[in-house]
Amino acid sequence: MLKGTLLFLANQDSIHRLVMRHDLLHGLAQRYVAGEELADGIVVAQTLNTQRLKASLDYLGESVTNEADARRATRAYLDALDAIAREQVEAGISLKLTALGLDISRELCTAHLRAVLERTRSLAESTAHEPIFVRIDMESSAYTQRTLDIHAQFWDEGYRNVGIVLQAALHRTAADVERAIEMRVPVRLCKGAYLEPPQVAFAQKAAVDSNFARLSERLLRAGAHPAIATHDEHLIRHAQDVARRERIPPSRFELQMLFGVRRDLQLRLVQQGYPMRVYLPYGEQWYPYLVRRLAERPANLGFFVRSLVLESLAGQRAGGAAA
Repeated sequence: MLKGTLLFLANQDSIHRLVMRHDLLHGLAQRYVAGEELADGIVVAQTLNTQRLKASLDYLGESVTNEADARRATRAYLDALDAIAREQVEAGISLKLTALGLDISRELCTAHLRAVLERTRSLAESTAHEPIFVRIDMESSAYTQRTLDIHAQFWDEGYRNVGIVLQAALHRTAADVERAIEMRVPVRLCKGAYLEPPQVAFAQKAAVDSNFARLSERLLRAGAHPAIATHDEHLIRHAQDVARRERIPPSRFELQMLFGVRRDLQLRLVQQGYPMRVYLPYGEQWYPYLVRRLAERPANLGFFVRSLVLESLAGQRAGGAAA
C-alpha cells in the first residue's frame, strides 16, 4: 500500500512543484542524486573511480511530451558523452527512451538515439578508445516491447555498444532473457521499480526474488557480460556462488548498485575483486526518481518525516524565543 502510494505521488505535478521548493527534500536528494548539473555528475563519477567504482551517468527525466524537452535531453546526453571522453572518466550513460521523445513519436526518439550512438562512434575514432557504452533503461511494462524493438533496430544496424535492462518482476522477462542471450545483447538485470498489475508482474517480493535468482544464473552461465543489479546481499551471494561453481571469472560480468545505497557493500565487493558499477543520476528532475527510491526503502521516508517534524519544532521554538 505504501509503495503504491509513493509511486502514485511520484507522478503528481502539483506535489512535485511543492516539494521542489523544500530545502529538506533537496538535502535528502543529495544522498541519491549527484547534483543538478553535468559537472556535479562528472565530479562524483571521478570520485567513484578513485575508489575503483565505475559509473553510469543518467540525466534525470522521462515521459517527455514536447519536442523541445526531448531535444534538451538529447543535448544533455551528447554533452555527457563529450565530458566523459574529455575528462577520461570510467563511465557510460544510461537513458530512457521517453526522455528522448518516445511518447511523441518513435521516429523522433530513434533520431535522437541515433545522434547519441553516432556521437559515441565519433568520440571513439578521435580518442582511439572503445565506444562509450550506452544502456537503454527500462520503464514501465507499457514500454517494454517498444523499448526492446528500438534496441533491436540499432543492434541489427551494427551498434554493439548499446545494452538493455530487463526487470525480474515481469512475467515475460524469462523469454526476454533467452532472446537477449541468443542475440548476444548485454543485459542489466534488476528487480523493477514500477507498480505493475498482477497480470504482467509478480505480486509478491519472494516471487520476484526467486525469478531474479533464476534469471541471474541463466545470464551468468550464457549471457554476454551481464550486469547483476541489486542491493540484496542474498541475491549477490547467489550470483557469487554460481560464478564460483561454474568457474566464471569476475571479468565476465559486473555487479551494479544505485548511488547512495549500500556504499559499504559496494566498496567491500570491489575489495573482493568484483567489478562494480554505480548508477549515477543527475539533473533538475530528481523528484520522481527520489520518490521511487523512497518507495523501495520506506525507512528513508521515516527519516524524511522525522526531519520535517524536528525542523518544524525548531522553527516553533525560534518563533517563541523571538516573541
